[in-house]
Amino acid sequence: MKYLVCVDGSQSSLKAVKYAIKLASDNRSSSSIVLINVHDDEPLNRVKSFVGKKEVENFLIENSKIELKAAQKLLNTSKIKHSIIIELGHIASTIASTASTEKCDMIILGAKGRTGIVDLLLGSVAQRVGAIAKQPVLLVK
Repeated sequence: MKYLVCVDGSQSSLKAVKYAIKLASDNRSSSSIVLINVHDDEPLNRVKSFVGKKEVENFLIENSKIELKAAQKLLNTSKIKHSIIIELGHIASTIASTASTEKCDMIILGAKGRTGIVDLLLGSVAQRVGAIAKQPVLLVK
């Protein structure tokens, strides 16, 4: 099995990584984990015109590396085969398309547990990924 685990530096995403490690360890066939961190750079389009597109991209990539550090440490300790992907773009669609491109069997996300009214107004990344992904989506609380 190949698991795509979405990491944003939160405690919820670390719980998702720990759960993926458990799933991969329990699976009798060889399993691997792909960590993905996605930053939506569209809201920063105005900033790009002042400081430059490359500077904004470098800033977001450095943030991604920081957000992935704890998850990567857990995976290095577990000795499970893994890789890391850093992307910029629309978060939910990037996660779904990466899962297909990487031929992942499951997407695992941490659930942040927002209130119903906030989800109704804004929607959550997990809901959008669940709606558009072809693979099963597992939410970890």
